[in-house]
Order: sequence, then structure tokens, then C-alpha cells
Amino acid sequence: MQIINTKIPGVLILEPQVFKDPRGWFMESWSAAKFHAAGIEYNFVQDNHSYSAMKGVLRGIHFQNGSAAQAKLVRVTRGAVLDVAVDLRKGSPTYKQWVSARLTSENKRQLLIPRGFGHGFVTLTDDVEFLYKTDNPYNAKADRSIRWNDPELAINWGIDQPIISDKDAIAPSLRDSDCDFIWD
Repeated sequence: MQIINTKIPGVLILEPQVFKDPRGWFMESWSAAKFHAAGIEYNFVQDNHSYSAMKGVLRGIHFQNGSAAQAKLVRVTRGAVLDVAVDLRKGSPTYKQWVSARLTSENKRQLLIPRGFGHGFVTLTDDVEFLYKTDNPYNAKADRSIRWNDPELAINWGIDQPIISDKDAIAPSLRDSDCDFIWD
């Protein structure tokens, strides 16, 4: 596995080792022992799988507040997305900064997003399957969103008119949210 640091410490792009032969390929998407050896310590407790039928679907920016906060390890098994992590930790040297990574079924890259970050993605192709692990189970009471086009964050999604959910359409700006992440 190759670990690629991003401009925000802790947000990592992971390139798994892929073994190919005439029959196809094999890779480890998660190995607690190998991640531990690389200094990556997470106890993932839930796997999630989403499907987006068309190009231009934007999901996010999502997070869970308080003790329900989640770290995520995200990847694409069909299609392609632009995946975005936003630092929402007040007091952090990278507060309100974001990083993006192109994740595809071909490049098999994964993005590791620590707790304290908002997360979202926009589909770059039709028929996208998106998988992610979390280190805390889903908690509906702690579920939050930030407006995808918050001018204070100025995320370049590469799209002006995404297809979004009703929930994401009414998400507040970061300034108006009750996001409670503090950098320590």
C-alpha cells in the first residue's frame, strides 16, 4: 500500500497493491495489521454502500456531531467520483480548508478522512457504487450537513447544477450550523 499525504494532515490517499493476472485482479482494501504497521489506527465498525444512477449527483457535505463523529475510509467500486474532505475543527491550522481526490474503480484509490471533517462527493460518471467504512455507527440524532456550495468554503466541485437530495438542498452554511468539532 502506498500512502499519499494531502495538504491537510491526517487526510490520506491510499493506493492499495493490486495483483493482476489473466483472470483479473486481487487487492486488500483493509488490513488492520498493515494499517497498524503504517501508523494508521482505526477500529472500523460499520460498512456502507451507496449507488448513484447518474453523473452529477452530489452527496454532502455530511458529518455527525459530538461523540458520534466518524472517521471514514471511502472508495469507489464502479464509476468515478470527486471526493471531498473539509476540515471543520475550529482552531485547526487548516480549518475550513478542503482536499479532493478523484476516486475511480480503475485507480482503486481510497481516501481516509479523520473525525472532525465534513465529507461529500460528486459523481463523474453514471452508475457509481461508493463504499465506505466508519469507526462509529450511524446516529440519526447527530447527523448533520453543510451546504455544498457554501461560499465560505469555496469548494470546486467542477459542477454548477448538481443533483442533490432535499436534505442537502436545505443544509445550512457552516456559519449557521451547530458543528461542534474542536481541534486539539
